[in-house]
Amino acid sequence: MSRHKYPQYTLRIPEKAMDKLKYIAEYNGRSANREIEQLILAHIAAFEKEYGEILLTEEDYAFIRKSSLGRKS
Repeated sequence: MSRHKYPQYTLRIPEKAMDKLKYIAEYNGRSANREIEQLILAHIAAFEKEYGEILLTEEDYAFIRKSSLGRKS
């Protein structure tokens, strides 16, 4: 059984938006997953450019992971 080295996250998105995302991903020579990853990284970079680098402590990581566990539905 192989495991991914990155955490997985289920994304709910309207079908029409997903179809358009897949179109853009294909145009850029990427998978839909890679296209979403690039969009997220660009968003993080833009946020950090405006507000400064996000520096997470071990306590931050523990809180984030604990919070996300309680939100599964």
